[in-house]
Amino acid sequence: MKAKLMHTTLQPEGWERPKGYANGVAARDTHVFVGGQIGWNAQQHFESDDFVAQTAQALRNVLAVLRAAHAGPEHMVRMTWYITDRDIYVSRLKEVGAVYREILGKHFPAMTCIVVQALVEERALVEIEVTAVVPD
Repeated sequence: MKAKLMHTTLQPEGWERPKGYANGVAARDTHVFVGGQIGWNAQQHFESDDFVAQTAQALRNVLAVLRAAHAGPEHMVRMTWYITDRDIYVSRLKEVGAVYREILGKHFPAMTCIVVQALVEERALVEIEVTAVVPD
């Protein structure tokens, strides 16, 4: 059974189409707010200090929270990334994109990426929060 999507990607006329995210999303129905997920496992242990590995785990954590709300990546409308090192993010963006698509598919919500000095968990290199909208 295919999920009925209750959101529309907003693409202003004449703008270049963004790669890997949407400029905006309009949505209705049940909203799901996924708190910031970092690259540790379900027992809150880091298995790696590698940026891409932590990103993959954070995305798997986002997916697990979405599933707890009977939602999936196709319901995401907004995503915010907090990263501690812009240079690592940019230099490994191809790998980040590959793990993103592997875990979440080709569902690209409105997205913001912010470089921060540090995250609360000392070993965390990335934190990702998501808003999703699930049809009622």
